[in-house]
Amino acid sequence: MSILTISSEQIQLICTHAEQTYPQECCGLLMGEINENNHKITVEIIPTENAWNSETAKTFEEVETTDIPVTSERRFTISPQQMIQAQKQGRDRNLIIIGIYHSHPDHPAIPSEFDRVCAWSDYSYIIISVEKGKTTDLQNWSLDQNHQFQAEPLIRD
Repeated sequence: MSILTISSEQIQLICTHAEQTYPQECCGLLMGEINENNHKITVEIIPTENAWNSETAKTFEEVETTDIPVTSERRFTISPQQMIQAQKQGRDRNLIIIGIYHSHPDHPAIPSEFDRVCAWSDYSYIIISVEKGKTTDLQNWSLDQNHQFQAEPLIRD
C-alpha cells in the first residue's frame, strides 16, 4: 500500500478551496512524485474548476449510480484540458499527477459509489467534508486490487 505525504499549507489550501466553493463540490489535482517505496509526495496543489454541467452529466450516464438528477453540488469532474495542462506543466518539472481532491458538501468524507466507479487506480483521493460552509473532516483514499476504496495513510508534513 502507498502512503501520501502532504504539507499543512497544502491541506489548508484544499480546505479553503472547499469552503469557498460550498455548496458546490470543489476539485483539484495533487502534483508530486512517487519514490522507490511507492510513497507519494505532494509538491503542489492545483485547484481546478468543477466542470460538471448537464453536458458532462450525459457523458457519465453509463456509470451514474442514482436516478435523481445530479448537479455540481453532488458531482465533480475535471476537464480533460485541465488534466492535460497539468500533465504538461508537471512534465517540465519532473512532477506527475499523484491524486485528486474534492469536497462533499454536507456529506461525510467517504467516497461515494460514483467516486469509486470513476476513480483511477494509481491516484490518491482526498475527500473533504464541508458542513454548512466549514471543513469538518479530511480523509485520504486509494483503490485496492479489487477496485474498492481503502483508507490510504496520510502523513502531514
